[in-house]
Amino acid sequence: MAVLLHRLGRSAYRRRKLVLGIWLFVLAALIACVSIFSGKLDDRFSVPGTESQRALDSLSKTLPEASGASAQIVFTAPRGHQVTEAPYSAVIARTVAQAKKAPQVGEVVDPSASGAVSADRTTAILQVQYPEQNAQVHTSSVDVIENAAKAAEQDGLKTSVGGSVYSSKGVHVGPSEIIGIAVALLVLVVTFGSLLAAGMALLPALIGVAVGLTGLLALAPAVSISSTAVTLALMLGLAVGIDYVLFILSRHRQQLARGTEPMEVPASQTPAQVGRVGLEPTADGL
Repeated sequence: MAVLLHRLGRSAYRRRKLVLGIWLFVLAALIACVSIFSGKLDDRFSVPGTESQRALDSLSKTLPEASGASAQIVFTAPRGHQVTEAPYSAVIARTVAQAKKAPQVGEVVDPSASGAVSADRTTAILQVQYPEQNAQVHTSSVDVIENAAKAAEQDGLKTSVGGSVYSSKGVHVGPSEIIGIAVALLVLVVTFGSLLAAGMALLPALIGVAVGLTGLLALAPAVSISSTAVTLALMLGLAVGIDYVLFILSRHRQQLARGTEPMEVPASQTPAQVGRVGLEPTADGL
């Protein structure tokens, strides 16, 4: 395997423009496939064979209106008051009626009926159950629940909304990922003392992650792919890609400093020994 990898590396170096062009072509082709076919990711989560999954499957058959996503509205009375007082209980009752009108809602459980009222009567929880899973709940339905909570707050109660319906949906690539890449670039610049070397370490990792992610998304129309798989691929791809490129580039710079030609391995190492570089200490301790 070490000999084959050695030959592959020499061939890639000799035809580096062709190799780069092929990778860019593959990336462009995958992006085109994703944009044309645009398959949907699967946000459902199940673990077949487990007791919890069997319980959920049984619940979906016997009580489908309570087998899907859920939302809660937490009511808190003003200081010195209780949610069971007539004005506030009327507000909660109106909120229950408004929540029942939300699309897709299977059942709304009044706090007084479920007993979800604190011992000091200052807090109550309204439960909203959906027969659909989180991924199938429409934003318009959640908006109705939020608007009902806001109306109750205008009538004197402090409200908060939550529940599984607010859990993450789909792939989210935001400022945190961009900040992470910027920090990685800064660390590489400080480590190598060169923006060019830092870019050489970061760019292959980004290209590899882009090819991996677009390849994964291109399979979405034909294969069920969880949205969490894409998020994990992004995080692991960046971490592992930068780590290995950093190792390879650092060793390559050391070899160049010793006068080794870019296409060659050190004279003291045969192709069969290349596979052991980094696993066994060399004379300089690296």
